[in-house]
Amino acid sequence: MKKKQGTLLVVDDNQNILTTVKMLLQDTFAHIVILANPNAIPSALRQHQPDVVLLDMNFRSGINNGNEGLYWLHQIKKQQSDTRVVLFTAYADIQLAVDALKQGATDFVVKPFDNAKMKQTLVEAYRLHLPPSSFNRPPSTMFWGESQAMQQLRATVEKVAITDADILITGENGTGKEMLAQEIHQLSPRRNGPLMTIDMGAISETLFEGELFGHVKGAYTDAVANQTGKLQQAEGGSLFLDEIGNLSYPLQAKLLTTLQRRTVVPLGDNKEQPIDVRLICATNRNLSQMVAEGQFREDLLYRINTIHLQLPALRERPKDILPLARLFCQRYTEQYNKVGLSFQRDAEEKLLGHPWPGNIRELQHTIEKTVILCDHPVITAADIELNPTFRHPSSSLHLPPSTPLTLEEMERQQIARAIRECEGNLSLVATRLAISRQTLYNKIKRYGL
Repeated sequence: MKKKQGTLLVVDDNQNILTTVKMLLQDTFAHIVILANPNAIPSALRQHQPDVVLLDMNFRSGINNGNEGLYWLHQIKKQQSDTRVVLFTAYADIQLAVDALKQGATDFVVKPFDNAKMKQTLVEAYRLHLPPSSFNRPPSTMFWGESQAMQQLRATVEKVAITDADILITGENGTGKEMLAQEIHQLSPRRNGPLMTIDMGAISETLFEGELFGHVKGAYTDAVANQTGKLQQAEGGSLFLDEIGNLSYPLQAKLLTTLQRRTVVPLGDNKEQPIDVRLICATNRNLSQMVAEGQFREDLLYRINTIHLQLPALRERPKDILPLARLFCQRYTEQYNKVGLSFQRDAEEKLLGHPWPGNIRELQHTIEKTVILCDHPVITAADIELNPTFRHPSSSLHLPPSTPLTLEEMERQQIARAIRECEGNLSLVATRLAISRQTLYNKIKRYGL
C-alpha cells in the first residue's frame, strides 16, 4: 500500500493491544477506530463504515470458547456483508478460527502476533475489500472445469489461500496436486515470494534431510560447502512437500519440531535460524490409516492438516473429461505445429468410456501421443490408443481359478504382472493395485521383484 487508505476497526478488550495495533498501523490505514466493548460494534459500523475489522474472539473474563467472536462475526457480516473480518485468536484456538473462515471470516492473526505478518494480513484483507477492477488478480493456473466437486473445491481454495494456514492436499496420482499448490501460492499474499518444492517420492531420505534443512560444510562426507535448505530458500513464500506420506518416522519428528518452533537447524550446525514459510503438503496416501498403523505421527498430521483439500479423481468428474481433452489437444496442436485438430464423435465417446486410473496426467499423455501420431484433421476413435489393461483402482486382479498357488505366490504374480503391463511405472502399478507406493516398494523388496 503506497499511501494510507481505508478504515480499520479494531475490537479487543485489552487496551494495550488496542494501543499497540493503532501505533503499528497508523501509517498504513487512513482511519483507525478502536473499541474495547464489542457491544459498540453496530454503531461503529454505521458511523465509520470500516473496510476491515480486526476482531478478538473472547471478551468476557474466564470465557475463552470463541463463541463471542463467532457471534460478532455474524453480526458484522449481517450488517455490512462486504466488510472484511480478520479474527484475533490464541494459538490453541486455531481450529476455531479455521471454522470461522467457513462462516465468512477473511483471515486470522495468532497471538502473540508478529508485527510484519499482522500488517501484511490486514493490508491483504483491505485489498480484497476493494472492487475487482482496483487490483490485478493473478491469472488462474488451474483448470477448474464444470463439475460440482471442483467448483466447491474452488470456493474453498479462494477462501483459504489468502490465509497463512497450513494446507494438506490429498488425491490420487495424476489429479493435479502440485498444480493446486501453485494456485494456492499465486492467490496468497506470499505470491511475490518463492514457491519451493520437494518431491519426497523421488529423493532418498539422506538427501531429503539436507535438501529440507540444509547443511554446513563438513556435516557429512560429501558436504564440501555450506548449503541452504529449502525451508530457508522459501523464506517469505511457500514450501510444497509432495508425497509427505513417504517421510520416515524420525524425520517426521524433526519436521514437527521445525514447524512448531518456526526455526531450522542445518545439519552439522547447532544454531537455530528463524523461518517464515507457509507449508503446503500433498499425498495420495491415507495418513489417518498410517497414524493408526504407527507409520505417521498424529501430532504432525494435526500440524500440517489445518485445512484439508481433497482433489477428486477424473472418473468422479466426467463432465471435465472432454473439456480437458480439447484443452490438451489445442496445446499440443500448437506445440507440434499441426493444423487445428478436432475430435470426431466416436473419439469423444471413447474418451468418456475410459476409467482414467492415471487421471489427468494419463489423459494428457494420451492426447499428446494422439496429436503427434495423427496425420489428418479429425481425430477418430481409431487414432486414440488406450491401454486395455488399465482398470479402475478398486477393481481386483484375478488369477485363473485353477492355479494351485499360495496367497503369497498369487500376490507376487499379480504385482509382477502389473509391473510388466505398466512398463515399470510404479505409480501406475500402485494405483492399479489400489495400494500405496510405499506398500508396493515393501512388497517388491519382499518378493525380490
